[in-house]
Amino acid sequence: MSAENQTAVTKFFLMGFHGSKYLRLILFSVFLVVYCGTMCGNLLIIVLVSTSRSLHTPMYFFISQLSTCDILLTSTVVPHMLLILPNNGGTITFIRCMTQFYFFCASEGAECFLLTVMSYDRYVAICNPLRYNSVMTSTCCVILIITCWVLGFFASFIDTLMAQMLDFCGPNIIDHYFCDLDPLLKIACSDTYPIQLEVSLQGVLALIIPTIIIITSYAKIASIILKIPSSTGRQKAFSTCSSHLIVVSIFYWTLFSVYVVPSKGKTSTIGKILSLLYTVFTPFINPIIYSLRNTDIRKAVHEISNKYLVCANCP
Repeated sequence: MSAENQTAVTKFFLMGFHGSKYLRLILFSVFLVVYCGTMCGNLLIIVLVSTSRSLHTPMYFFISQLSTCDILLTSTVVPHMLLILPNNGGTITFIRCMTQFYFFCASEGAECFLLTVMSYDRYVAICNPLRYNSVMTSTCCVILIITCWVLGFFASFIDTLMAQMLDFCGPNIIDHYFCDLDPLLKIACSDTYPIQLEVSLQGVLALIIPTIIIITSYAKIASIILKIPSSTGRQKAFSTCSSHLIVVSIFYWTLFSVYVVPSKGKTSTIGKILSLLYTVFTPFINPIIYSLRNTDIRKAVHEISNKYLVCANCP
């Protein structure tokens, strides 16, 4: 198609979820409740870590940053999805689509690196407990967090820049509920090989290498825990990293299912369902896992609750 016959696309139509009006209303209600629960749960963890002195440790500092990632991720995707869901789809401008894609990729990338840092923190705590305070200093933790966010936003900037260079001149219908890369590539008119190559290289940086680091860290942690003579000691050591291990397993399993497993034979409906796991439900589950399986957080909740109850009963 010649350049003069092409028409630049300025808006996209997000199809969202297909189904009857009642089904879409049910989905809207479920996603709204989950989104509210996600915001409340993650904000609660951030507030607890900020105000409770017993939670002023590297592990809880990283958990609060994970909650920040989850808030950014779900707030980038869910509000617009709720807007288009009752109407069986809706439009989004090219600029808003690229902006959504940018913050989505940034939060996903930052969370990948952050989970890797958290696995290293657990490795140092269990395998080198005597050196933990000297290794995981406040300065070191801040540097690690800044690095995670910078890498996430930088990688996202490259992805978004290359996505903006694609030509969209034909159908502007995206069979998804947000602006993800794969649906954008399907409707692009220009050659998509450069961005696919760049994304593959970034996948090695943001998925494969962190996965190797996490597996190596937990393999060494497991070898140390198995050497502990008492079952009580083994259980106590495992409990300090079990919540993070569950979160890592859920997060990386869904990412690998969507972006690493070949898409041949995978329908758009399956792709949407898998995407829901890490954009909607994982940010909702994470604070539940950390609060239910963590005695320190439960104690902090009770302390703050009792403090407010005492203040409320004061004359």
